[in-house]
Amino acid sequence: MNNNQVVIFDTTLRDGEQSPGAAMTRDEKLRIARTLEKLRVDVIEAGFAMASPGDFEAVKAIASNITESTVCSLSRALEKDIDRAAEALKPAKRGRIHTFIATSPIHMQHKLCMDPEDVIKQAVFAVKRARNQIDDVEFSCEDAGRSEIDFLCRIIEAAIDAGARTINIPDTVGYALPHQFGETIKTLIERIPNADKAIFSVHCHNDLGLAVANSLSAVVNGARQVECTINGLGERAGNASLEEIVMALKTRADSLGVTTGIDTTQIVPASRLVSSITGFPVQPNKAIVGANAFAHESGIHQDGVLKHRETYEIMRAEDVGWNTNRLVLGKLSGRNAFKTRMEELGISFNSQEELNDAFQRFKVLADKKSEIYDDDLQALVSDVRSSSELIEKYKLLDLNAGSRIGNTPEATITIEINGEKQVVTSGGDGPVDAIFKAIEKSANSQAKLALYNVSAITSGTDSQGKVSVRLEKNGQIVNGSGADTDIVIASAKAYIHALNLLEADITKANPQTGPV
Repeated sequence: MNNNQVVIFDTTLRDGEQSPGAAMTRDEKLRIARTLEKLRVDVIEAGFAMASPGDFEAVKAIASNITESTVCSLSRALEKDIDRAAEALKPAKRGRIHTFIATSPIHMQHKLCMDPEDVIKQAVFAVKRARNQIDDVEFSCEDAGRSEIDFLCRIIEAAIDAGARTINIPDTVGYALPHQFGETIKTLIERIPNADKAIFSVHCHNDLGLAVANSLSAVVNGARQVECTINGLGERAGNASLEEIVMALKTRADSLGVTTGIDTTQIVPASRLVSSITGFPVQPNKAIVGANAFAHESGIHQDGVLKHRETYEIMRAEDVGWNTNRLVLGKLSGRNAFKTRMEELGISFNSQEELNDAFQRFKVLADKKSEIYDDDLQALVSDVRSSSELIEKYKLLDLNAGSRIGNTPEATITIEINGEKQVVTSGGDGPVDAIFKAIEKSANSQAKLALYNVSAITSGTDSQGKVSVRLEKNGQIVNGSGADTDIVIASAKAYIHALNLLEADITKANPQTGPV
């Protein structure tokens, strides 16, 4: 490997999915994986094959379809996990097993209930077991940020001897400070005798807002793989953000002296796809991919940028993909043009019926909006698939909702439940609240509304509204979504989608979280 190139390891589909409400279906994961491949991500961690049958099938599907990136599956340092990961990765052109075990005193004592010597033996067993089934093995020291340096040196040396060719040092709980974390990486590389036989990697969490800073400090001190996620998605406060890592390495190559193989023009499309599928909106002031990342309102800033862009912009918006949201289709566009543009966006259809459904929805949308953008198409196909992938117990047939100053808002909905049509009316604090209460009056799901979010998909008063609804019931969390030029209708669609997800039990099972 070129020592001046940093391997980008994306774990959006594994660690990112551990965000409450971010569970993805197999087809959604495959869509994201294809986008990551287009982004030229080096390694895609497709999931945790042992976690559930759904995760196994997702890893297998991605391994069968991705050819340019290495496809990886996480596994605990257990025989059954490793064998399951190897089975899921069989179709992969390039596969990797990523096995891990906790190495901090607090984890070994209270979680594993193992003494340090047994942890080393288990790590060696796991790496050898994986290495016998696949050439590419990564070993992680979970909670390395709070592990003793002498113990880390011992277990890493043993793991490399056993066949691991990537060694990951996770800051699992986001505890590290940049100067300390960088020094840890430097010390490990200098002290471990066989360190030159492995690539050192880092996986940093953002609990103190330092995930990107810690990752960059590690790179300065010799790490040559960074594990990250699109939009910084992940458990708790999330992971190091891929877009921030990549653009920091590119923009400050003068100081950092390393590169990546990422096609940065695909960053914004990838960000929007992940946001659309997970229902997690990107904050406007988010670095690189936020709506305001390249916006200037201050008169002084505007004047400076107009005179010379680099006065206030250290990157070009076009370099990260902001120029990709272009007008592509209108109401006179035909089915072939629609299908071709979808393929250009990395979207393929599972059947002719799905294509027909999407095209008909496009025509309806085109009658409402004079300009159809790529983001509209992404939302449209998400809407189609959220319907086609589920057996819909609940179907919204009609609604009428209104507000008037001085009057209580009221909504009347026509809903079909298991084929039986019902008409229900309810009041509320606003039209959306009234609709949700009407739906609940009919469905009686007893689910708790945990999140309601509205965002505009594109600019303009005719923009589609994208609504995310998160429901919780008996420990199960689902994220429903809906899009429409009428945000009241979009809200009803999102709530109905979430109810159908609850009914279908679209959940993920993580027997043990990975090096997060």
